[in-house]
Amino acid sequence: MTTSAKSDRHRPGTLLRTTVISASTALLALLLTACNGDGTSKAASPDGTTPTATAAGGDPGTASPTGSAKPASKPADAGGGASPSTAPKPVASTPAPGKPLASATAADDGCDHKMPISPDEVAVYRYTPEGGFLSLIVKYGNWGCAPKDSDGAPFETVGKETYMPMDQAAYITVTNPIVAGSENQHIGVQEFLDWLEAHPNSGLVFKYHLGAHGAIDRLDEEFTP
Repeated sequence: MTTSAKSDRHRPGTLLRTTVISASTALLALLLTACNGDGTSKAASPDGTTPTATAAGGDPGTASPTGSAKPASKPADAGGGASPSTAPKPVASTPAPGKPLASATAADDGCDHKMPISPDEVAVYRYTPEGGFLSLIVKYGNWGCAPKDSDGAPFETVGKETYMPMDQAAYITVTNPIVAGSENQHIGVQEFLDWLEAHPNSGLVFKYHLGAHGAIDRLDEEFTP
């Protein structure tokens, strides 16, 4: 009877120790489950890196990154310059101010300032009998535009002096200043040559006609202001 009573007094302590050990085991299991929900260990590998979790039954190389991961920033330009997306855009240069347009003439005089060279008019300067035949020394030209308050347009010569053979029997008509008056009058070839010799380089304008042999056979003075 005495032995049985002692055994009953020790049973509650034994039960308490068993309960504490069971609770500690459950708490440790709970902590491990909270630290690693899938039951795998997160202990560091021998090289100091943490193993990457993989999806169940999936390829470790195809695991998707976590939602909190940020894409890596683009590397800076090797030359230290800004990336193309941030490079400043060139500023368009301001065009130089254009030159003002030339103003139109005050009044259109109706004159053609680009008249062609006259095919049958020359300014006569001198004559020469060299070579055994008579030649007039002349310049070709065209009629310019008449200035205001003038009697007519000037004959504007171009190029160099040239020689034109003239027939000794050519028909010649002249007016002022060779003869008095404003009407053309007929004179002889020698009278005309004498006047040219007395008034060299006058530049009087004549309309000419060439004969069959290529020499002047008619010469008519043109009025000039």
